[in-house]
Amino acid sequence: MSTDDTEPSESKCGASSSTDTEASESSGSKCGATKTETAESKCGGSSSTDDSTSKCGGSSDEEEVGSTVEDFDADPGRLVAVGLGPGEPEGMTSRAKTALAAVEHIVGYTTYVELLPDDITESAEDIYSTPMCGEVSRTEEAIDRALSGNDVAIIGSGDPNVYALAGLALEILESKGGTASMVDFEVVPGVPAAQSCAARVGAPLVNDTVSISLSDHLTDMPTIESRLHATAKEGFTIAIYNPWSRKRRENFEKCCEILLEHRDEDTPVGVVHAAGRDDEEVEIVTLGDLPDLGETDLIDMTTTLLVGNDETYVWDDRMVTPRGYETKYDY
Repeated sequence: MSTDDTEPSESKCGASSSTDTEASESSGSKCGATKTETAESKCGGSSSTDDSTSKCGGSSDEEEVGSTVEDFDADPGRLVAVGLGPGEPEGMTSRAKTALAAVEHIVGYTTYVELLPDDITESAEDIYSTPMCGEVSRTEEAIDRALSGNDVAIIGSGDPNVYALAGLALEILESKGGTASMVDFEVVPGVPAAQSCAARVGAPLVNDTVSISLSDHLTDMPTIESRLHATAKEGFTIAIYNPWSRKRRENFEKCCEILLEHRDEDTPVGVVHAAGRDDEEVEIVTLGDLPDLGETDLIDMTTTLLVGNDETYVWDDRMVTPRGYETKYDY
């Protein structure tokens, strides 16, 4: 994942996107705020990236919401949370493409911005991106740009409501004393990773399914372990997001241990790395073989694991989870 968004830039509506922790130069906001490395922007979040106090690489200052609706004189524009789907332009919905073409500003995580089609980036008036773990600052930046009168899209892969920023946008807007109708807030859904990855391995999710993120810095591991135990016991198909990161590699190991406690080692597992991107890889393995993949390039933060239930099987190199029709119909 790219984390090289290190050049300071002037924000059209808030904070400088500088992530150089040695820089101390301020940059002017086109909304009238002056931005230094650690100062609060009147039209965006702090861009401080001192990694000494954050679990995911950013400063705790970055997580402080600054301005309120009283700080803006303009009539608010629109704010749209857009899901890009799995990654390739063909995986974006027509509604998502239309929404992105209609906005003036696009805000997002650097890696997701790089997934945008050229015609979208070329038509945008301004694009603002931050590296990993700038969720609060870039979401506030998007909101502040909208409050300053711009039509703004905040983007993410998959769907805005699945481990993404649609909810955070509403929370921050509320904390500023605003309302969703004030910025004509809209969510444009995208294909979630679980669904796009399931399509690569057959039909593993046609019955009850639960999604769990292993590298969620907002959730402690004991809570994740509890969810894994409960889900594995109930026999659901399990979609596991973000199974491996350098800072949380033990989460994957613990996950495998819990799954093997409740599921047979021959349980099929779909492993989809970087779905819809140039380095996509797809394999179907058994649960017993899954732990050994932890040290390979196949398992990382772009991978989704699809763990079958007790009835899931592999047929013709495809995972199949019966829906239950065989118990009611003869075929």
